[in-house]
Amino acid sequence: MSALELAIVIVNWNTMELLRECLASAYRNKDPVFGVCVIDNASSDASADMVAAQFPQVRLIRNSTNAGFSRATNDGLRSFGFGRSGSVPRYALLLNPDTVVPPGTFAHAVDFLAAHPDAGAVGPKLVRPDGSLDPACRRSFPTPVSSFYRFAGLARLFPKSRRFGRYNLSYCDPDALTEVDCVNGAFMMVRGSVIGQVGFLDEEYFFGGEDLDWAVRIKGAGWKIYYDPAMEVRHVKQAAFRKNPDAAYEFERAMWLFYRKHYRSQTPCWLDCLVRAGLVLRGGVRLAREMRAADNTGAPSVRDIP
Repeated sequence: MSALELAIVIVNWNTMELLRECLASAYRNKDPVFGVCVIDNASSDASADMVAAQFPQVRLIRNSTNAGFSRATNDGLRSFGFGRSGSVPRYALLLNPDTVVPPGTFAHAVDFLAAHPDAGAVGPKLVRPDGSLDPACRRSFPTPVSSFYRFAGLARLFPKSRRFGRYNLSYCDPDALTEVDCVNGAFMMVRGSVIGQVGFLDEEYFFGGEDLDWAVRIKGAGWKIYYDPAMEVRHVKQAAFRKNPDAAYEFERAMWLFYRKHYRSQTPCWLDCLVRAGLVLRGGVRLAREMRAADNTGAPSVRDIP
């Protein structure tokens, strides 16, 4: 059996101070027996050197280029033995470097999964530094219809409506344990056996959307996903994302990949046109070219279209 019960994977890009605080909070958790792997995606702010100097117990992977969140996360999971034969930790945790984890959180999440054998994954109540709820911590899958309600402003106008508030489940009590479609990849604990069953994150996603895609596959394999507000984790939210000049493109590209993979084949033509137009309005000409290239080739989209 693996000596570790929990494998924690943190992908970092230029968030050194937040990463330091995240790691310090993680190690204030004494149970269960866990290991941490930090994958640094070619940060320019000395993040990797800080980890090596101040947290020598961390497994540190230094990437020479920004490999993206999904690929880096998968490398971290592989460092704990996932994807190979032999024993692996019972649980894996995707953790963002812009989080602060109170003592006892890891133990609570592990105990929750142990007590709920139908649960493939669990996530906490994420709160922003001002104490407000991060609504993305409990979500439904972004179907074309629920996404339209959100971007048309109907979800904001009618947050208690089960129809219009479906995207972020705004009609649900934020302090109630809830079965959901997806929790946020900022803190997403998954059974090791589930990873063996559904595989790693889809590396076509560079940043964003990969947690949604993973959740679709987890639920498709018959597992449930839970939001458990008994755990409360601080989340600065998009600390690295805001530093990326391609942030808008990356987010809309992720939504395009998710939509194309899971919904486009069953979406009427008129609605498909609306979805694509909405994504291009936010993602720009670069995304439009990528959509056209995918249509012409039928192949997975690529990131380096000139």
